[in-house]
Amino acid sequence: MKAILYYGPQDIKYEETKIKPLAKGEILVKVDSALTCGTDVKTYRRGHPVLIKNVPSGFGHEFAGTVAKLGEGVSQFKVGDRVVAANSAPCGECFYCKREEYNLCENLDLLNGAYAEYIVVPARIVEKNTLRIPKGLSTDKAAFCEPLANVVHGVARTDIRPNQTVGIIGIGPIGLMFARVAKLKGARVIAAGRNPIKLKLAEEFAHADEVVDLIKYPNPEKIFRNFSDEGKGLDVVVECVGLPEIWERAFSCVRPGGTVHFFGGCKSGSTVTFDTTKMHYGDIKLMSVFHHTPKYFREALKLINSGEVEVEKLITDTLPLEKVEYAMEQHIAGNAIKFLIKP
Repeated sequence: MKAILYYGPQDIKYEETKIKPLAKGEILVKVDSALTCGTDVKTYRRGHPVLIKNVPSGFGHEFAGTVAKLGEGVSQFKVGDRVVAANSAPCGECFYCKREEYNLCENLDLLNGAYAEYIVVPARIVEKNTLRIPKGLSTDKAAFCEPLANVVHGVARTDIRPNQTVGIIGIGPIGLMFARVAKLKGARVIAAGRNPIKLKLAEEFAHADEVVDLIKYPNPEKIFRNFSDEGKGLDVVVECVGLPEIWERAFSCVRPGGTVHFFGGCKSGSTVTFDTTKMHYGDIKLMSVFHHTPKYFREALKLINSGEVEVEKLITDTLPLEKVEYAMEQHIAGNAIKFLIKP
């Protein structure tokens, strides 16, 4: 098959590679739709110790497609089924799984290889985190399940409720989806970012109540306070950038009794500084949520199928498999939200 293989930072190649023979419980999926992702862009730029353990490696992890072949013992799917698979599945047996903290599973192997004509889905993901795509829903839309599942998990754990004021700092695909799901929860949402493409989508996709251009207003704290009830500060602030300095600024925008959700992961080894007096006496909740679980993967598919999250609006362009490197460079230049890759 043709595939994009990852050899190192800024070193990916479009080439012929063998399809791995199926082990027991595995399925072979013909990739009909794959999506570029911010995590893939970071990996392309500087590598990733968790996603890329060996090189050359498959690359890409958001996809949907058609079952092409079944491994021994697979009975829940048949050849020709349209499916979407997550990029992981919990073991169900470790310390964290026994406490139903499935996103922290100690045996959470992450699946790569979506930028290819075919992908082998491991047995555990087949069993626990592969879903049939509902009739009438395109694979292009279904491929958004994995990123949206992370967001649905984040919104649920943040306990966003009707009429709360919620600020989203950073409106890449994840920030935009977070803003949209928060709106669906009945919150009043203010979103802040710099990129003109993303600012437009904050209105047209997320339907944010207010959108702040950080180029025009580089110090948005006053705007956030004016948006909040009685100017006290936001009920919830969600950081979707993953920069320590933005983590610190997000902390300054929340009201006493509010919640700051650090959803954007910073580079390993990063540190931040908070005013402990404000945090303690202000009764501020600080939190982070990582990854998704089978529950939220299923909820994401329902939201996409219902049309409440119009994920297709996030597609910047459709590209063939051999243009993945071009897609990565366009992301780095700030010219894209998500590319749809069609092998």
